[in-house]
Amino acid sequence: MARYTDASCRLCRREGLKLFLKGTKCYTGKCAIEKRNYAPGQHGQQRKKTSEYGIQLREKQKVRRYYGVLESQFRKYFVMASRKKGKTGENLLTLLETRFDNTIYRLGLATSRAEARQLVNHAHFTVNGKKVNIPSYLLKAGDEIAIREKSKGSDKFASIQEAVGGNPIPKWLEIDGEKLVGKVVAMPSREDIDLEIAEHLIVELYSK
Repeated sequence: MARYTDASCRLCRREGLKLFLKGTKCYTGKCAIEKRNYAPGQHGQQRKKTSEYGIQLREKQKVRRYYGVLESQFRKYFVMASRKKGKTGENLLTLLETRFDNTIYRLGLATSRAEARQLVNHAHFTVNGKKVNIPSYLLKAGDEIAIREKSKGSDKFASIQEAVGGNPIPKWLEIDGEKLVGKVVAMPSREDIDLEIAEHLIVELYSK
């Protein structure tokens, strides 16, 4: 499967926003946004007029890169969101937020979504007692996430806990720090998603 392999910090600089793609580095002075908050490339500091389409495109790219999904995946989520009751934009963000890899990151069991995706691919987690190694697996209220027994004692998870153990957990999730068991207590609402985004612009883009 195709995936982005270039420098992650370039994506943050292009969107002019911290997308938290580099884990703990994003919370330090080494973050690219802190040092060079302008688009990459030789023309990055030039002021440009942005069309209506360009503004809508940037919002879509921002969300897509934030959650680490490909264009084809993103469009499928949009179609799914448009078929659900409620506002399409909010439905879209809820679907992305309940992806398995994002939930692992939100629970503090990975320092970034990219790391969460890798850990899921390597089958380190279970959902309701069953092994799940699909990052795009969509969770629902009541689902219980746990680290597999053979993975709990690894140095990897020890270092992750030390690095992100103090990060706040969103209210739609809960975690038992001792047992390393998380639970989806409710579906996330728009207020639970801290991304600075105007999702209605994405709806307008895809509705053309």
